[in-house]
Amino acid sequence: MRLASAAALAALACSALSLAGCQKSDDAAFGQRVHAYLMAHPEVIEEAAQKLQANQQAAAAKAATDAIQKYRNELERDPSDIVINPNGKVTVVEFFDYRCAYCKLAAPEVVKLIKDNPDIRFVFKEFPIFGDLSDTAAKVALTPQAKPKALQLYQSWMAEKALDDTLLDKDLAAAGLNPAEVRKAADDPAIERQILDTRALASALKIDGTPAFIVGDTLIPGADLPALRAAIAAAQNGGLKTLG
Repeated sequence: MRLASAAALAALACSALSLAGCQKSDDAAFGQRVHAYLMAHPEVIEEAAQKLQANQQAAAAKAATDAIQKYRNELERDPSDIVINPNGKVTVVEFFDYRCAYCKLAAPEVVKLIKDNPDIRFVFKEFPIFGDLSDTAAKVALTPQAKPKALQLYQSWMAEKALDDTLLDKDLAAAGLNPAEVRKAADDPAIERQILDTRALASALKIDGTPAFIVGDTLIPGADLPALRAAIAAAQNGGLKTLG
């Protein structure tokens, strides 16, 4: 059926070319033939839509790959970022927000990956998008006091169903930190600049939501854990593109 459809469309296309410069009555007749054909074979429209979608997805993937390559250093080697397993051979980057429901869904898997795979070098990109409390948590996490406790705080804050100031301070104290001192340190303008830089990087990569993971040249939007695991496995098997 599809071969016949293709042949019919080719014949119609030839007819269209032959109509160049013809009378409007001929144009109308051709339009009627095309309309009649498409009404008789609506699957052609679906096939064309699928092809268009595939082309758009391929173009988006190519643009993402180009952007990742362009900003590789900012993604993987920003000395201001929180990095777990810094000597790992496979780098995974996560853009996240502590109040994002999908980030919370992915968090246990992230923690398990880090703990079970010392060869995974995990870069946390603080990307607060859910308001003032998200901004506060991100800034607090980036303080010199909190960075050594980064994974513990990540796990604690992600486990809170509705993170608020009280819970934020409770988890800081549980990590052995003085909440008042840490909040004061979070006012450092350098931390604000770092978050602004991360937002600019996300914009350049067309990342507008959380979580978003990057492994090599692969951008994985959302909490697509099977895709994340597959990308990591490919990288561990030698398919990694990263900075040395």
